[in-house]
Amino acid sequence: MSDQKLKLEVNDLKISFRTNNGRVQAVRDISFDLYEGETLAIVGESGSGKSVTSRAIMGILAPNAIVESGEILYDGKDLMQITEEEFHALRGDKISMVFQDPLSSLNPIVKIGKQLTEAMILKNRLSIRENRKKLNRAFKILGKNIDEALNAKEDASVKQKNKQNLSTFKKFVKKYIIMQNHYNISMEKLGFSIEELSNAIVLLEKDIRTRVSKNIARALDYVNQSFGEYSLKEDDPYITQLKEINEVCKEEDFSCTEVLNKLLPIKSHLENVHSATMPNFFSLGYYLLTHETAPDMPVEELNEFTHKILDDEFMLSYIQDLEKGVLNAFDAKKEAKKLAIEKLQEELKFLAAETLDIKETKLRIKALYPVIHNCENPLKIGNETYTTTFKGSMNTQLHNYFNANNINAKNEKKYLKEKKKFDRIIAKGKKPSYTIAEVMKMDPEQSKKNMQNLISKLICHYEDDIKQFENFNVNTYTISIIDYLKELSANIVKKVSKRSAKERAIRLMEEVGIPDPKKRFKQYPFQFSGGMRQRIVIAIALSADPDVLICDEPTTALDVTIQAQILELINKLKKERNLSIIFITHDLGVVANMADRIAVMYAGKIVESATTDELFYDPKHPYTWALLSSIPDLDTKEKLSPIPGTPPNMIYPPKGDAFAARNKYAMKIDFEEQPPLFKVTDTHYAATWLLHPSAPKVTPPSIVVERIERMLAARREAAKNGK
Repeated sequence: MSDQKLKLEVNDLKISFRTNNGRVQAVRDISFDLYEGETLAIVGESGSGKSVTSRAIMGILAPNAIVESGEILYDGKDLMQITEEEFHALRGDKISMVFQDPLSSLNPIVKIGKQLTEAMILKNRLSIRENRKKLNRAFKILGKNIDEALNAKEDASVKQKNKQNLSTFKKFVKKYIIMQNHYNISMEKLGFSIEELSNAIVLLEKDIRTRVSKNIARALDYVNQSFGEYSLKEDDPYITQLKEINEVCKEEDFSCTEVLNKLLPIKSHLENVHSATMPNFFSLGYYLLTHETAPDMPVEELNEFTHKILDDEFMLSYIQDLEKGVLNAFDAKKEAKKLAIEKLQEELKFLAAETLDIKETKLRIKALYPVIHNCENPLKIGNETYTTTFKGSMNTQLHNYFNANNINAKNEKKYLKEKKKFDRIIAKGKKPSYTIAEVMKMDPEQSKKNMQNLISKLICHYEDDIKQFENFNVNTYTISIIDYLKELSANIVKKVSKRSAKERAIRLMEEVGIPDPKKRFKQYPFQFSGGMRQRIVIAIALSADPDVLICDEPTTALDVTIQAQILELINKLKKERNLSIIFITHDLGVVANMADRIAVMYAGKIVESATTDELFYDPKHPYTWALLSSIPDLDTKEKLSPIPGTPPNMIYPPKGDAFAARNKYAMKIDFEEQPPLFKVTDTHYAATWLLHPSAPKVTPPSIVVERIERMLAARREAAKNGK
């Protein structure tokens, strides 16, 4: 996965829940990555911790949850540390979720259409505000770095020239935004008019006159609204003809055939306008700074003409200044990172001491923060996750280290108080309906190790960055910054009206396979079947074009036929939208044909992680064998093997391997010590003592071996036949 972009990173996550019977350890030190465009399946029985993990990513843990340690890194933020307001900007926009029961995501008394469009409109307003802030900040940073690179402080003429260039850049970007917005609105309205004309043509073919008149009138209204400098002219002969048709349709005895024959070429013409090459508003924006109107020529020629003027008169020379500003920023950050590495290495040695003085440690760590903050490159597209999350993570571990004794003492006092009350009930001859939870103790040494790991990780990250600086292509990066500014500008003008939200909602409903979406748009959730409701929930989740989609057992409540359809739909959407998906399920069979990687969870831990092929063709953990043995299969002759016993009580987690009591292959050490994750391949790890070099060789159950052999034979046959 090294060639793919890392989207989400979970490190050492540990979550418990307070209950009347004690503290339930739901997630125990799990770590995994999610890459762009991949599906990661998290598989396990109920209570394994998989859904708790997904809710932690979404920031919707129950009030009695205790996040004991760990981080979830996304887009330069640690999701375990951000505020609810920050989560609101991410949730449903960048990270969306599809729940097991679709009714939990739908308001039963609100029509489906409104539930689809409401979120689009609200998120759009927030997006416009955020992108405008980013654009203004980017211009400010660019100007500052170019000034520094060109020594503008020492030369007033250079400073004035840079100021003028930046002003010119801002002006034509602003013009670009206005024209792009105007064009977007024109094309959107023109699209509506084409749709209305299409409806009118269908009705004409059915000879329903009154509705035809209404459709043509509405279409004409949209076309009139579409008049724009770069779309349609009011004296366009087709538009004139459409007006004449509208007058004809007011007559009681108009000829449907005659109107139909006149409408078809108009519709064809409007479709050609709608799909025509779009003007390059970026270069046109510059041209119109010095010219009142654009030259009258075909769009392709206009784009070439204005692009050449932009390059010759401004952009090529300004890119040279931008490159100097970019190099100035990157050189400064390279030196800042070299200094940071030295400081971090010093603190790593300091933290290796057996005991730490609270005052000195806090002062030293606090002194690190401005050094690390100075390493963040403001001209780097995308946040530097390890830099931006370092302070929050270190503060958490620092607090845990120096407050462990106080916290442990409080927990001990609470335990003794509860134990005393419990013993009084026993003494009265009564049987309590609850048990006393063990004392929740914090390990200061573990917090110390966590601090050392954070520093070591940051050192490695900065060393990698410095190596990358050696092969840094400044021109390529400068062009990417300009493209980024254009993208921010384009996002500012992506305004979602009620009409466009409705049209997009209908398209989304079509995309997820809802038949007759225009009719369904006006219906309530109770008028949909379970499978259709789930499709609507998926459409809502996709309405903001998220980066990450979490599917929490989305097919469990559906029958087998509908399950297959929903899985096929999710797979299709993933490929079309390049989504990164976390798929939560208890059934390995469900993800066999859709997951890229699989993490098997048991009792709050990931016990095996591998690519899908590795997990199905070479499983290593006895729990994975048990899951594979319980999958129904038409070709399996042996009786399916249910997993014996029940999952452990996570108020009192087992000392060793949590699966040992249910594992017929368990050894003595399994009951005494938790196994580490043994490496099988670079992408395959399993936490089982059976992988220890000294362990006896064990063959998986015959039902698993037989299935693997059959699948391999089928694969060889398919390869032989070229499938």
